[in-house]
Amino acid sequence: MVSKNQIKLITSLQQKKYRIANKLFFFEGVKGIQELLDSNFELEHLYTTQNDFDQVFNEKKTIITENDLRKISALATPNSCLALFKIPLEKPIVQTGLIVALDSIRDPGNLGTILRLCDWFGIQQVLCSNETVDLFNPKVVQATMGSIARVNVNYINLDVFLTQTTMPIFGTFMDGTNIYQSVLPEQGIIIMGNEANGISASLEKLVQNRLTIPRFGDLQKTESLNVATATAIVLSEFRRA
Repeated sequence: MVSKNQIKLITSLQQKKYRIANKLFFFEGVKGIQELLDSNFELEHLYTTQNDFDQVFNEKKTIITENDLRKISALATPNSCLALFKIPLEKPIVQTGLIVALDSIRDPGNLGTILRLCDWFGIQQVLCSNETVDLFNPKVVQATMGSIARVNVNYINLDVFLTQTTMPIFGTFMDGTNIYQSVLPEQGIIIMGNEANGISASLEKLVQNRLTIPRFGDLQKTESLNVATATAIVLSEFRRA
């Protein structure tokens, strides 16, 4: 049984201000929840329609009906479980290897997918501008498919950080050097820009290495790639060497 106060709390966490106020976020789905349980994330409470997750103590687990799950779920088709986790404090920035910097990414699905890509390609550190969508937005969390537990994410003033760093800075532009013909290093910062406007003018001035993903279509009319798709191509090329 889920109380009215519990329903009110959980559904309120779909909004950033309530996530901040309560220092909580939620994740839905067996696989993703299990990955967070196996990580350093601290469980607040688990709601499940199955008698599963044996490692979770009974005082932190409530078996509920599918009807109750629908009341608290943010999904059109609810999974079998939902878990509340405490929002952790940000860890120090890891300034080694490849770093992905995200300039005002607004779409939750894009951010979640990019974090999953970073996990796949072994990127430990993602830097988000303060204008980027919240990491603990339910749609972001779901799109990470559990990768949120393995990638360090920090929200910072990118202009200040990139001005001070000694690492080479890369960015993708329509007029850059063909990425397939470029010699790419094992360390550096890769900026991926906003879905509609690309990399902001202030950050563009700090980019030392302009790259482009060339178009191969005969008509050459496609204006741009989805930012998550572009990230996949760029990371693949950096790792190919």
